[in-house]
Amino acid sequence: MTAQPTHAAPETETVARWKVACDGGEGALGHPRVWLVIPEETGWVDCPYCDKRYVHESAAGKAA
Repeated sequence: MTAQPTHAAPETETVARWKVACDGGEGALGHPRVWLVIPEETGWVDCPYCDKRYVHESAAGKAA
C-alpha cells in the first residue's frame, strides 16, 4: 500500500532523476537547499519547506 497525499501540492514538477534539489526558487525569498530522494514505490516526493511536489517521469500519470 502506498501513502496517498493528504493535500494538493501548490506546484508540481516532473523530473527525470530520482534525486532532486529544492531551494524554493525565488532567489533570497526561497529556503535552504535540500536534497530529496523520490521513492520508487510512490514516484513522487514533497519538499518539507515549500510543499513543491517532484514527480519522476515514470510516474507522471499516476501521481496525485
